[in-house]
Amino acid sequence: MNRASDVGEPVLGAAAPAETRLLRREVVLPLFALVLLAFVPIVGSAFYTEVVTRVMILAIFALSLDLLVGYTGLVSFGHAAFFGIGAYAYALLSPKNEAASLWLTLPAAIGAAAIAAALVGVFVLRTRGIYFIMVTLAFAQMFYFVFHDTDFGRGSDGITVNFKPDLKLGDITLIDLGNSNQFFYFVLAMLVAAFLFLRTVLASPLGRALHGIKVNEHRMLSLGYHVFGYKLASFTIAGTLAGFAGYLSAVQSGFANPEILSWHQSGNVLLMIILGGTGTLYGAIGGAFVFALLEQVFEALTVHWQLLLGLTIILLVLFLPGGLSEFVARVIRKPVREHADDE
Repeated sequence: MNRASDVGEPVLGAAAPAETRLLRREVVLPLFALVLLAFVPIVGSAFYTEVVTRVMILAIFALSLDLLVGYTGLVSFGHAAFFGIGAYAYALLSPKNEAASLWLTLPAAIGAAAIAAALVGVFVLRTRGIYFIMVTLAFAQMFYFVFHDTDFGRGSDGITVNFKPDLKLGDITLIDLGNSNQFFYFVLAMLVAAFLFLRTVLASPLGRALHGIKVNEHRMLSLGYHVFGYKLASFTIAGTLAGFAGYLSAVQSGFANPEILSWHQSGNVLLMIILGGTGTLYGAIGGAFVFALLEQVFEALTVHWQLLLGLTIILLVLFLPGGLSEFVARVIRKPVREHADDE
């Protein structure tokens, strides 16, 4: 008995440091990436600051869709509708001759996207599989034509906003989004907040229920879970975050037009999470950055850059079906396992 325990002690002692090293790598790498992002406005030009800001906004958009696809098992092809609703809410509420208030426009955009997502979810969540995909696409096209074909959305030209919003407390300006550096750090803080919020949601009973629904919906029903309610909560949260990303996108670009609600916008964000790896929040963020990088590189090479981008994504799906996050996980875990085996 003593000999067995003596043999077991080194094994346990080796496993604990291995897990500690793995945890350090999984924490240190994201923190290192966060520090690098924080230095972009300091060491980079205004152009690169603007590009990275745009990609971080897309990363928030990708995070919102990953909650649906990666964690709930709902493949939506109309997610851009909520992105566009957030953008249009900001544009419609912004005065022509002065900066809009962040206190007013941001909650209004988030609220509009949340209400729209909840209402759409009540209908689309009654379908499954390919029917769910097609119904979400149909709703997105309905919203597209509401803004494209009516005076409400100002037609195909959209709405231009001349002044970026600010956050004031009395006469004191706390945040001026017209300042590119302040806007960059505001978006960076919102990206971190969105990530931590989703981590909290996924670690909660709601998140565990969503995981169960993705794995086996019928079993969750037999256990007494109100599956429709959980799926509606996920759909609403995802749509709300997408609306928030749309708000930030409209602030940066200074306009909102119907194209941001179109099906190809939904397709792009779906490609981002496939590229990064579904069901991994880090993958959604990384997929947005890699997608934007590939887009920039291929655009510089040829006018047919979409062909190259499509071929690249096809190859990645064929040879790395788990996305880039799977590749990173292998790189992180392999040295740790080898070191534990050596011990």
